[in-house]
Amino acid sequence: MIITKETTIDELIKSDERAAAILMQAGMNCIGCASSAGETLEEAAFEHSIDPVLLVRKLNLYLNGQLV
Repeated sequence: MIITKETTIDELIKSDERAAAILMQAGMNCIGCASSAGETLEEAAFEHSIDPVLLVRKLNLYLNGQLV
């Protein structure tokens, strides 16, 4: 799966649970709450003052085994 800014938190976690670690490392500790599930990565990043482009890049690198 290719992760984009439009990917929802729910889609991301369902596609690969390892993504939760990256989100939490970025400061998104509320990924388990019901309201965050429908948010896109861009919306969630905005709420946490995180650059969504960098977050998406890091997620894609990590999930494709290019970042450990």
